[in-house]
Amino acid sequence: MEAEVANRASRVRLRVSELARRAGISVQQVRTYADQGLLPPVERADNGYRVFTGEHERALRTVRSMAAGHGWQCTGEVMRAVHAGRVEDALALVDASHAELSRERADLARVLGAFEELAAPTPVRGAGTPEVLAGLTTAREGATRAGGGRVMRVGEVAGLVGVRTSALRVWESMGLLRPSRDRATGYRVYDAHEVRKAQAVALLRRAHYPLPAVEAVMRELDSAGSPQRLRRELARRGEDLHRLSLLRLAGSAALHDYLRGASPA
Repeated sequence: MEAEVANRASRVRLRVSELARRAGISVQQVRTYADQGLLPPVERADNGYRVFTGEHERALRTVRSMAAGHGWQCTGEVMRAVHAGRVEDALALVDASHAELSRERADLARVLGAFEELAAPTPVRGAGTPEVLAGLTTAREGATRAGGGRVMRVGEVAGLVGVRTSALRVWESMGLLRPSRDRATGYRVYDAHEVRKAQAVALLRRAHYPLPAVEAVMRELDSAGSPQRLRRELARRGEDLHRLSLLRLAGSAALHDYLRGASPA
């Protein structure tokens, strides 16, 4: 019975203005979505006007829900794949989108671990999971090599933290790093503290923090050594990820309903 009702609803003809009104968007947006392949193919009447149906309304609602969580680029690729009959490709794109959030959560954990290493004069117990601390092993080894009056050159530090030397110079120009100069050669050299800072900045950048945000965090650490600023930044990002995860889940649920032929909420 429900299937029959849904089937009849999908055949109901709608004017583009009515479809736009139901979806809460403009007529031009409906046309744009249709032209971009986000909606099923649209037939035309004898007079040349597009003929939309309940099927297009369902697709439109799915698009709006998907875009809120997965973003427009992913949503466009997914819906075009669905309408081309490539459902497996569409599902792979959705899986990749969810996996992206998992990577960001892991990045946040690594950033927090790096911060604790940076803020504390000695290793901090309980600063993170074994995985987080393991991610900092190479940084600690580098800092050890640089300790006791020994220092590292810019190329060594770049290799250690996984960036180009040009990135370190940009960070230095912004005041994020403050390497000293070897008196004999004039080369930049990094002591143990600067090595740890370079690792922290690199992790913040890999977690997609913009340079101005990284600069603010590092400036506060340099001035006060307070953990509060970075913890607030990480807490906000964690909250953002939580909200985005729920939106992404809702978008995936809407796509699931669309693929099954049921109207998404």
